[in-house]
Amino acid sequence: MERNPKARSSLLLFSLCILPSLVHIHGKKLGDALDSLHKAKYVESGIDASFFQVSDNYENLHSRVYHQEGLKEKDRIERLPGQPPVEFDHYGGYVTVDESAGRAFYYYFAEAVQNKHLMPLLIWFNGGPGCSSLYGAKQELGPFRIQSDGKTLYRNKFAWNRAANVLFLESPVGVGFSYSNTTSDYRTNGDSKTAADNYVFLLNWLERFPEYKNRDFYISGESYAGHFVTQLAHNILSNNKAANKTLINLKGIIVGNAVLNDETHRSAIYEYFATHALISQETWYAIQKYCNFSLDASKRGSQCNSATSEADRDVSYIDTYEIYAPPCLSNLTAHPKKTNIMDFDPCGELYLHAYLNREDVQEALHANVTKLDYGWDTCSSVIEGWQWGPSTVLPLLQEFMSNGLRVWVYSGDTDAVVPVTSTQRSLSEMSLPTKSAWRPWFLGGEVGGYVQVYKGDLTFATVRGAGHMVPSYQPKRALSLISRFLADSLLPYQ
Repeated sequence: MERNPKARSSLLLFSLCILPSLVHIHGKKLGDALDSLHKAKYVESGIDASFFQVSDNYENLHSRVYHQEGLKEKDRIERLPGQPPVEFDHYGGYVTVDESAGRAFYYYFAEAVQNKHLMPLLIWFNGGPGCSSLYGAKQELGPFRIQSDGKTLYRNKFAWNRAANVLFLESPVGVGFSYSNTTSDYRTNGDSKTAADNYVFLLNWLERFPEYKNRDFYISGESYAGHFVTQLAHNILSNNKAANKTLINLKGIIVGNAVLNDETHRSAIYEYFATHALISQETWYAIQKYCNFSLDASKRGSQCNSATSEADRDVSYIDTYEIYAPPCLSNLTAHPKKTNIMDFDPCGELYLHAYLNREDVQEALHANVTKLDYGWDTCSSVIEGWQWGPSTVLPLLQEFMSNGLRVWVYSGDTDAVVPVTSTQRSLSEMSLPTKSAWRPWFLGGEVGGYVQVYKGDLTFATVRGAGHMVPSYQPKRALSLISRFLADSLLPYQ
């Protein structure tokens, strides 16, 4: 779920209404990748572990690795229109993930500002499902932001390529510049297929950039990428085991304001509304009394639906992605406005849309080479359906912890779409003992947020004053967070 003026109300609808449908998906044969102890635990909890099987077998996935020689240099970006000088290399282009279907994913890659040969590799996913990670690259954690004229760029001094080599992937088919020559691919997108394609993308990308094959690798993302990140990580672990060797050197995952557990997520949204004075106490009491969020919305009864409808109306007048954010009241300007990376611009997406739909920009990015019959957009309008994945990914977090992966979950605390209460309630379902008690963390003499570490080394952190897209609202704190994660170090005390 990402910021999109056209989709804003529908994305909130996703959080409140569509996610309940996840519980009705039927599973398949249990995956071999989960050990028997975990399987038994999931069955006892009513969780269908079949959702966590590898989406395709090892041989089929690895048969989709194609010749990559010479493609890296073709992908090198000389200079983007309006770009200031930089001291790092960046690349953009297409990686074929299914040759027979003509399915190809677009990526943008910014190497580290310094010591790229020593820095880890980090991949970033936006959510949706169906939202472009170029939003992350140009509005959140990437090396550039776009000025108000929609033509020129300025540096993001808190970009994450100061801590890693950062790869942005537009996935699945129909998102951004990614495409397929097979029409049915736009109707058969879903969690399982996306996880398989993302894994194949990585295999091919590492052939194109072989110097990163043995590099420490981390997966990051926000919102519905709570599913993308965890299911890709599961595929990597499972295929490493099938090969009996390390094919991708996965070390950890980090997800922000992430959809993790359907049932607790739905109730926690209204809890957040109530505790932040966005709805009345009477409405909140009615929701608590009449709503059973384990049921589909159509089965919750008129009193529940009346209460939730009243709550939805109350919050419809504000930006639920950042409840204190100002509205966008302007448009593109003839000349760039004065910029400050620390001041959030609510009109930034307008600038992004204008910039990425320019032919000279697409040419410089090596994007839209097939001349798609639709423009680039933040969130896809051409994906016709989604084959929903599991109602929870919490078992995958357990799996990662048992395999020694670093697991961090963070929340911007002014987001009401996937609020901090959702993450807290979701993690509480795991019943993890505390290793390090809740405490504030600091940056520049100020509280940057709060942090708690659980046994098994799962870290939960908040980012104070940040909305749904944390690096957009608090770029300095977000860089501190990712730097500490990658360094496997504690968030700083005062």
